[in-house]
Amino acid sequence: MLVSNSPPNRDQKFFALGVIAVLLGAMLLVAPFARNRLEGSEPMVLAYTAAVFTTEMITAALLLSLFAVQRSPAILVLAIAYLYSGFMAVPWALSFPTVLASLGLAEAGQQTTASIAAMRRIGCPLFLLAYAMLRGAREVPAGRLVPALIVGSIAAVAAVVAGVTWIILGNHDLLPRFVDDSRRITHVWMYVPVVALVLYAVLIVLLGLLGRSVLDLCLLVVICALTIDLFLLSFVSAGLQFSVGWWAGRLYSLTAASVILILLLAEAASLSARLARSAAAERRANEDRLVTLQAFSAAVAHEINQPLASMVTNADAGLRWLAREQPDVHEASAALTRIARDGHRAGKVVEGIRTTFSRRGEDHAQLNINQLIRDVLDCYRDECRAAHVVMQTDLDADLPWVPGNRVQIEQVIANLVTNAIDAMRSVTSGERVLLVRSTAMSAGEVIVSVADSGIGLPPEHADRLFQPFFTTKPNGLGVGLTVSRLILDAHGGRLWASENAPRGAVFHFALPCDGSPAALAKEPVR
Repeated sequence: MLVSNSPPNRDQKFFALGVIAVLLGAMLLVAPFARNRLEGSEPMVLAYTAAVFTTEMITAALLLSLFAVQRSPAILVLAIAYLYSGFMAVPWALSFPTVLASLGLAEAGQQTTASIAAMRRIGCPLFLLAYAMLRGAREVPAGRLVPALIVGSIAAVAAVVAGVTWIILGNHDLLPRFVDDSRRITHVWMYVPVVALVLYAVLIVLLGLLGRSVLDLCLLVVICALTIDLFLLSFVSAGLQFSVGWWAGRLYSLTAASVILILLLAEAASLSARLARSAAAERRANEDRLVTLQAFSAAVAHEINQPLASMVTNADAGLRWLAREQPDVHEASAALTRIARDGHRAGKVVEGIRTTFSRRGEDHAQLNINQLIRDVLDCYRDECRAAHVVMQTDLDADLPWVPGNRVQIEQVIANLVTNAIDAMRSVTSGERVLLVRSTAMSAGEVIVSVADSGIGLPPEHADRLFQPFFTTKPNGLGVGLTVSRLILDAHGGRLWASENAPRGAVFHFALPCDGSPAALAKEPVR
């Protein structure tokens, strides 16, 4: 889910309220000094404008990229709002009489700067209001229309800003008198903040009461910052340019421009992290498949090579019996009989696959099951964190050594852990808990249990869980539990499942042990 359609959680709402509280607190601290003029700060207008322009252009670019994916008209309008605000900041800065006097526009004056500012302050909330009204609109059809809308929107906004600037510059004498000769705002300017504040109030109601996404919540913070900016400029500092209140308003404006950018960059980082985790999970799945493939190929080679060698030997013998001057039909017939028998034995190769997992193989050793559990869980910590799964262990410290194949037993544990995490992804209420427990039994067995608080075991599927190619996952292959049971059977162990309380499932497997505690014995080669 994207920030434009994912609902905010409780922590995000509290964080947004905290940010708004900090913004209000900062305004109260600045208010007593708001009308103190900061002499010599005029050149900082260029730095401020560059920061706002860069921030809003990057934000608009990210929003247009989001529109290309989601095709929501509301997102397109929001991108247009940032394009408009960023483009309008350029003529606003260049029109200051005391800034870039030699490079600024020749016709620029006090009313020019104020008029451009008025168009920017009224235009932005209008675009934001359009966004709020279009949130439920139907998606734009996929195809060539999407890139055409993106390019057309950029060109249209640039043309509108250029046209508005040209009209203001060409009609300087007709402009309303927003600022007097002492750089203080007049009563005419007060219509601008009143209209803008009314629009902001409507937006706060719409987004505060009807907001449905994280993006709406962040826009609420943006609107609060813009409201404080306008309040500081027009009322607290009385519009005195380059005063403490005026510059504080510029900082609030820059904060408002940065909120959505930070949100979109955080989402991009989150998506990259999820992609990396997905790639790691896919890599682990490929490694598991490779281990399984190696096991099956070794089993096939082991089962087929013996009957093939016997068939070749018997075929050579039969040919020799038939090649004699007096062919021995009886011996040749016996050789053919043995060939037929070996052929039938080769045909039962599937039944002989479990010999691949012989406990007496060269790759078997004494295993510390607790350490294997820790190693596997370490590989899944990031995945559990991403799935909001709490990982817990209850490991018997006196667990004895278990003879077996390290890679194959790790594969069994990893398969059960993966199934447990997947079973909890769709759980929307209650805590998601993954509990792995190990226990030493008096019967000479070690039992490992993997419990989850997921959706549980469907009763109608209880007798099919371990059947080959049976799965309840949309993209599952249905071989994980089958292979796990095959591995455990070959190790002399067993695998079974039970219900968890109050919800979820528990998968258990048991392996025979040699009785010496793994925690006290000398670490063997594993």
